[in-house]
Amino acid sequence: MASFQRAAVFSLVLMSLLWGLSQAKDVLVGGKTDAWKIPSSESDSLNKWAGNARFLIGDSLVWKYDGQKDSVLQVNKEAYAACNTTNPIEEYKDGNTKVKLDRSGPFYFISGAAGHCEKGQKIVVVVLSQKHTRVGAPAPSPVEFEAPAVAPTSSASTLKGGLLVALGVLFLGLF
Repeated sequence: MASFQRAAVFSLVLMSLLWGLSQAKDVLVGGKTDAWKIPSSESDSLNKWAGNARFLIGDSLVWKYDGQKDSVLQVNKEAYAACNTTNPIEEYKDGNTKVKLDRSGPFYFISGAAGHCEKGQKIVVVVLSQKHTRVGAPAPSPVEFEAPAVAPTSSASTLKGGLLVALGVLFLGLF
C-alpha cells in the first residue's frame, strides 16, 4: 500500500510540474513596463534579455509604451538588420501591445519611432520548437541576428513547479 501511495503522489507531482511548465504565458518585454526604449548601454539591450529567456509556441510578448510617441513593428530579418520601417509585417501603436508567438523560430521587432531602431531599440525573440523545450536547454543565440541579446525575471510557474517537486520529495520521504 505504501508503494502505491508513493507512486500516486509521484505521478501527481510530475503531472503538476509538467502542466506548469507547458502553460503558455504572457511575457512582459524586458521584464518591466518601461523596457521598450532606446537602450542606455549594451547591457540594457532587449536582445540580451531575450537571449537568456525561453519562449515557447503559444506564449505572448507584451509591450507597455507611450503609443503617442512610439510603436512596435514586426518585421522580417532584412528589415530588422537595416532598421527599415517602411513595410512591416505588422504595426502596433496602442501602447499596450500583445503578440502571440504562434510558431517556432525567430520573430523580429523594431521601434517605429524615427531613429530609435538605429540606436538599438529592437529585439529578436527565438521561439523554441516543441522538441527543444527541455528545462535547462540553452536558447538559440540571437547573435546571428546582428544584435546584442537580456536576463528574464524568474517565472512564477517554474517556481511553482519546483516547489511542487520539493513538496513531493518531502512527502515521499515521510512514507
